[in-house]
Amino acid sequence: MKRTLFALTLAAVAFSGPAFAQTTTTPAPQSNTVNDRRENQQDRIANGVQSGQLTAGETKNIEGREANLNREIHADRSADDGKLTTQERKQVNNQQNNLSKSIYTDKHNANVAHYGNNEIGQRRENQQDRIAQGIRSGQMTAGETARTENREQGINQQVRADRAANGGKLTGPEKTQLNHQLNGSSRQIYRQKHNAAKQPK
Repeated sequence: MKRTLFALTLAAVAFSGPAFAQTTTTPAPQSNTVNDRRENQQDRIANGVQSGQLTAGETKNIEGREANLNREIHADRSADDGKLTTQERKQVNNQQNNLSKSIYTDKHNANVAHYGNNEIGQRRENQQDRIAQGIRSGQMTAGETARTENREQGINQQVRADRAANGGKLTGPEKTQLNHQLNGSSRQIYRQKHNAAKQPK
């Protein structure tokens, strides 16, 4: 009886083995190319800009570094028939790792974009949303974003200084001046989203 039970158990294991093996699937390979990583990082930056986790100053710094890396990749590929050598790819990967850490750190630190519930604040927030959309779609390059956010950072600093000097409020002339600056920034965002320059994919 014990021998029969043992034989039946062996038969069951042998029978279920191939069936089990057929249901095991291999996970799809992760695409981790230089271009895939660039696109992923731009999406993360766009999310940070839109959520307010990345301030204009933080975005300016990160996108400035992204722009430098993009120029380096372009130069390396131009010198090697459109390809990166193994050493170049390794170097670019290290730089992308550092950028990825910076994006994470800046999105999780104490600095958060604050706009206020007023006309100037709404316009500043609206412009950040437009910048985020331009980053996500690739209509704004990293360099264009860095320049635009540099301008936005200047406006933010002006707002803080004006409010600090007036008990947290903006005077009529200050609002007029800030609206003038925001108009210029708005035109810059529009031009950069509609020119021929596109973020490399």
